[in-house]
Parts: sequence; C-alpha cells; structure tokens
Amino acid sequence: MTDLFKQKAQDWDVNDMVKALSSGIGAAIQANVAFSPAMQVMDFGAGTGLITAQIADKVEKVTAVDVSQAMLDKLMAKEELHGKVEARCQNILEQPLAIRFDLIVSAMAMHHVEDTDKMVVRFAEHLKPGGKIALADLDEEDGTFHPADVEGVYHAGFNRAAFQAVLSRHDFKDIRFVTAHTINKGGKSYPVFLVLATRA
Repeated sequence: MTDLFKQKAQDWDVNDMVKALSSGIGAAIQANVAFSPAMQVMDFGAGTGLITAQIADKVEKVTAVDVSQAMLDKLMAKEELHGKVEARCQNILEQPLAIRFDLIVSAMAMHHVEDTDKMVVRFAEHLKPGGKIALADLDEEDGTFHPADVEGVYHAGFNRAAFQAVLSRHDFKDIRFVTAHTINKGGKSYPVFLVLATRA
C-alpha cells in the first residue's frame, strides 16, 4: 500500500495550520473527556502524535494506529512518548486489534476512510462496554478544503445529523457535538466538530 503521507510527514509538525488544528482539537478533547490514569486509549489516524502527545501523560497507555509508517516513525522519535505509546501501522478495518479500549480519539482521519459505517462498527468492536469516542473532523463542506487531485480523501466533511445516525445505528448513545476549531483557509472558514459518544 502506498504511504500517501510519506512526504507530508517530514514537516507535518511545523505546519502552522496543523499545529493550530491539533491544539484546538486537543483542548476540546481535554475539556470534554474525563481521563483517568488506568485508561487504555486508541488514537485512530494518530499521524505524528500531535493529539497523543496531549493526552499520553493522563492515561496508562495510548495505542497510536495509522496506515502511514512515515508518520508513525515521526511519532516514535519523540522521546517524551516513550513508555506511554505503542505504534501500530495497520488498517484496523481490515485487521482489527486484539485489544479493547476505554477511549478512542481521532483527529482529521475519518475523511480518509471510505466506508464510514464499517469504521464506526470497528470503533464499537474495539471499545469496552461503556467505552467512549472523541472524534474530530470537518463539518460538511463544499469540497474546496482539499485540492481536487488529492488522493485518499473520500468525504468533503460530515453532516452532523447523518453522522449521528450512523453512530446511533451501531450502538452508540449520549451522542453530542461541539465545535472544536475553525480552519481559515483560502478566504473560507471550515468548522471542525468533535463528536462524543458512549458505547452502549
């Protein structure tokens, strides 16, 4: 499988838009999730660990999952994450992990997954009963956020009501949305939601 983020990984952490976005999403997650030192957390689409780094010291362990080895290499090069984070380069839709988590977090990864239903089913399967999700991505947009020729983008954001219906269909309850951040790009504003829910 081609690593679509191999080149982007090199300077991902110094991109001002990425830094502001990760900071905003991380702050929203911390404001809306009750962390505990015994928690097992999956960071889905963890990339270089910009969200993982904000929560690793609040939990027992973070399993950073991504399909880009280049991104995970950057994550695991960060000494402050050693001993708290395990990196797994695999597509959990095709190869689930044999681990159950208390929490799954994700930032701007879901629009890279073609089958949203299957993704949500996998999230439910990877959670302990009562486990929670805190997932951030673009609100539904007009398709201008990404360049037209970019590979690996399957959704122009997500409609909140439609995404809530998918979560409800697959055993999630207490679903609520907050706006975590707004990206200003090319003269347009692109809101980013954080959806929180509990596995029934």
